[in-house]
Amino acid sequence: MNKSLLNFSTLTFDCYGTLIDWETGIWDALQPLLASNRVDWVTREKALVVYAEAESHQQDQTPDLYYPALLSRVHEAIAEAFELQSSEALNREFGQSVHNWPAFPDTADALRILSRHYRLVILSNIHIEGITASCRKLGVDFDAVYTAEDIGSYKPSDRNFEYMLEHLKTGLKVDKEEVLHTAQSLFHDHVPARRFGLSNAWIDRQRLLDRQAWGATMKVEELPEYDFRFVTLDSMAEAVQREASSVR
Repeated sequence: MNKSLLNFSTLTFDCYGTLIDWETGIWDALQPLLASNRVDWVTREKALVVYAEAESHQQDQTPDLYYPALLSRVHEAIAEAFELQSSEALNREFGQSVHNWPAFPDTADALRILSRHYRLVILSNIHIEGITASCRKLGVDFDAVYTAEDIGSYKPSDRNFEYMLEHLKTGLKVDKEEVLHTAQSLFHDHVPARRFGLSNAWIDRQRLLDRQAWGATMKVEELPEYDFRFVTLDSMAEAVQREASSVR
């Protein structure tokens, strides 16, 4: 971790898990299923583990499937895993739930600080309509947003990072060396980012180094290298401010 945070011109973000609290959103969106089956033994922790497995499998099997349709299938898979009765209506409701997923409390203020120092870009495993709704909660205008709907595949596919780097170069005139990929998910983001030689900042909101609680993301067997680690986005913003102040 001997790099400077100010060595970069552009932050590329994962959105869900980093900026948007998707685990709370997922858990909230599962409540109609649990209520309709009158169960109280499915815990948030168990549900998120099943979600991670179901979503990863579905994204691998149908990489070009529209995200709300993919989420609907994930909901059906979760119901089956817990031997619960679902319905087309419940599956569809879950699939349309992204616009209800909340931002983390620190996100908007942290992004406003970071926007003074960097271009801000999102690379997300989601559809255009969903990311548009989420961005309204984030308090800044992003310089670019690249989605799975644009690309036709889901992270951790190499296609998504190839697309991002190509469009950063042609659209924003940003070279790879200027980019700091900033994300929570090791599985979706940091493992492929390191394959592409990207510098990376791990927003370890789950505190995996301490608790090994993987939540809604798939576990990776080997921890990828990272250049910076913060447990919240506002702690990253504070570090940038300190470093900027020290060089004035």
